[in-house]
Amino acid sequence: MNPSPATPGGAAPGAEPTADATGTEPTAAAPGASATPGIPDELRAAALDRQRRLRQAPRFPGGPAADPAGSHHERRIRSFQPRRSRVSPGQQDALERLWPKWGLDIDGLRVLDLPELFDGLPVVLEIGFGMGEATAQMAADDPGTGILAVDVHTPGQGNLLRLADRNGMSNIRVANGDAIILLREMLTPDSLDGLRVYFPDPWPKSRHHKRRLIQPEFLDLVAQRLKPGAVLHCATDWEPYAEQMLEVLTAHPRFENTAADGGYAPRPEFRPLTRFEGQGLDKGHVVHDLLFARH
Repeated sequence: MNPSPATPGGAAPGAEPTADATGTEPTAAAPGASATPGIPDELRAAALDRQRRLRQAPRFPGGPAADPAGSHHERRIRSFQPRRSRVSPGQQDALERLWPKWGLDIDGLRVLDLPELFDGLPVVLEIGFGMGEATAQMAADDPGTGILAVDVHTPGQGNLLRLADRNGMSNIRVANGDAIILLREMLTPDSLDGLRVYFPDPWPKSRHHKRRLIQPEFLDLVAQRLKPGAVLHCATDWEPYAEQMLEVLTAHPRFENTAADGGYAPRPEFRPLTRFEGQGLDKGHVVHDLLFARH
């Protein structure tokens, strides 16, 4: 699942309560009234503050932060939901050992020097890498390209670090947090040699379509960060989302379809068949690839 559009997380101090990790807004009590009968307001406030601090506390010393952007960015609709499921011992070990070396939190407070971060390699941004197997395979197949891989799934972050370490790959960096904040606040214009968005959350319900990552506003931002000629590569097994992707990408003035017929592209050999993709194919889903070059 992808860490991406949406709009940065967290309200400024003194603003209305922020949404929790599921996107659910807390219900405010009427002035002077306790939300739960019999519990004084001050006790309830203390409990809510304790829950907030627990959500923001890092799970692993020196590892990825629970809420790296904190409250210093405006609230917006997110296209992802943070997932903090069970972390295996191997993933935990990788997070604790390797995060200081190959990990970074998307805090929106600094601009990344990609040539320094990747020892001068061209850099491709990947938004949403799941458990990281496909990312690790692409990094191994193309050691001359750096991959800045973004996700909010802690087990996947640990697994990708573990795979990179086990296979001696130094061209992967793992970023934790909201990809929109990364693109908007932490990357310079024309700094990326490519962008990959594989199997983003399709948000199939009509009322949730606004949460989909591939939207005109997202493309405006991406076009500023990609170098001329760099390719945005999307893949999805959700037919209605593929149709939307094709429509908005075709309509955008700064992107050009690399497919001669103006439609979907064949799956490039460099994109591995992922476990998630295999599950979709087993269910009869059709996978579509879209490769659009930035003008």
